[in-house]
Amino acid sequence: MGHGWEGVVLKLFRGKDFAFTVTGAEQVTERYRRVHLADGGMLGATGVHPTMWVRLWFDSAGKPHQRAYTLVDPDPEAGTFSLEFALHDGCASDWARKAGPGDTIEATVQGTGFAVPDPLPSRLFVIGDPASLPAINSLLGSMPETPATIWFETPHESDAELPLRADAPHHEVRHVPRRDGGAHLVAEIRAALPGLLGGDPAQAYVWIACDTATTRALASYVRKELGVPKDRVHSLGYWRSS
Repeated sequence: MGHGWEGVVLKLFRGKDFAFTVTGAEQVTERYRRVHLADGGMLGATGVHPTMWVRLWFDSAGKPHQRAYTLVDPDPEAGTFSLEFALHDGCASDWARKAGPGDTIEATVQGTGFAVPDPLPSRLFVIGDPASLPAINSLLGSMPETPATIWFETPHESDAELPLRADAPHHEVRHVPRRDGGAHLVAEIRAALPGLLGGDPAQAYVWIACDTATTRALASYVRKELGVPKDRVHSLGYWRSS
């Protein structure tokens, strides 16, 4: 399958193409699926960093369609990793539902990049949802000793059962039901975060990855109203609310 104009652009930006092979899959909840893959030599060629993601290519009515997914438990020596899919309507979820051993999928590595903040923050604040769960877990794993408060938006009841790796005594998870297109989450953050930041916002690190509109609203609030320095805020919209 060709990658169309998007593939041409990624090539211009030195994107590297690989082919992954499915080795297994498991249904985590009714709306969440994990697919295990062999990396086709990718991890040895690119290395690994926290929250690393790849672009998968899907066939959407005969046209190439790419979506980005964060690696779960990448193992460079074994050449394996997993990907997790929050299931909904669409070609990516359709592929994940049917994926079985021996299936292959094309991928491009381009645009990914994250460095653990230096100096380490005194406290980490994380705001996300099922789409960003793999990145949240990777982030927490990259700063295992840092106290963290995680607001996890749950569009469905079963999302509260998802495997957040935040069970250390210095981790606090706050499940927030999705309401009013993300406005409820924004209100929760506005009510709680100012009192948690303490006297020096620069000592914290705020990581935001929800739907695009919510992410933009929260990133603007954290930087402009709470005064968290730009280099202590990471924000990326993971999906668009229809």
